[in-house]
Amino acid sequence: MMILSDDDILARLEAGDLVVDPIDDIDMQVQPASVDLRLGEEFLEFQRTNISCIHPNRESEISDYVDETRVPEGEEFILHPGDFVLGTTKERVAIPDDLVAHVEGRSSLGRLAVVVHATAGLADPGYEGQITLELSNLGSAPVALTPGMRISQLTFTQLTSPAARPYGAERGSKYQGQSGPQASRIGADPEFAGADEE
Repeated sequence: MMILSDDDILARLEAGDLVVDPIDDIDMQVQPASVDLRLGEEFLEFQRTNISCIHPNRESEISDYVDETRVPEGEEFILHPGDFVLGTTKERVAIPDDLVAHVEGRSSLGRLAVVVHATAGLADPGYEGQITLELSNLGSAPVALTPGMRISQLTFTQLTSPAARPYGAERGSKYQGQSGPQASRIGADPEFAGADEE
């Protein structure tokens, strides 16, 4: 396996089998071995809740304590210390069957204690849609995030062969084609099928 360089990324973008759209400034967004993605305008904020715990097989509980906020480009979303919110990339991506994309934070934000994913750092072969960002502030000061700013980067790894079972509708993939940040759909996982939903 190998990580794509800037020349390889540009060639795949030009060929159209790898999609990152829109890219408004190739010189700024395409890095030596990655593509910078910008922050979108939509956020899902988790409200303080009095429920004892969240049951993953009860999606209604998850939606009960998540509020959507829209922040236009040029305005600020304040990420407070200890906060966890879901954001989204401005760009839509389409990953071909022979690549896997890794979502990484930008070091400049990491140095402000902002992380962009808790665990969901992978875009599988065949994935198409915007990327949900799991934004946390691990620091002690609030940080202003501005939609349109470069927030994360994607690196691309070439697989040894194209995926035989890529992410997508045929697999019943839960987040295929997502637009905006998406709350957890873990309740749709097979291990929760038939679970008690009282």
